[in-house]
Amino acid sequence: DELKTKSETRAQDLVERTKAFALKVIDLYSRLPETTLAQVMGRQLLKAGTSVGAHYREARRAKSDADFVNKIEGALQELEETCYWLELMEGSRVIDVSDSRPLRTEANELTSILVASVRTVKKRRRQS
Repeated sequence: DELKTKSETRAQDLVERTKAFALKVIDLYSRLPETTLAQVMGRQLLKAGTSVGAHYREARRAKSDADFVNKIEGALQELEETCYWLELMEGSRVIDVSDSRPLRTEANELTSILVASVRTVKKRRRQS
């Protein structure tokens, strides 16, 4: 029972962490210049960065391990896309590296956590 409680606490922490990530993406988007280039890339960033938490929340309600893995892999794709748009925005000088570094760091940490979750579920499925 204690293990289940720890797992639920970690899951709730990840809900909050992915929401905080989305809010940071929203904040960055709101500070972008009004140029067409910045707004087009910014909307792509906004879509990807805010989808991570939505995918994670869907995964928490998964009907099966396979459904869970599928939804987590969706979140991982959105994290990768978020990093891509940040890199393009940096490279085109729409944003400064100092503005994107915290988001990229958090995206990498969330990626590590979610990859570990997928591995755990896949390992458990192989053992049963």
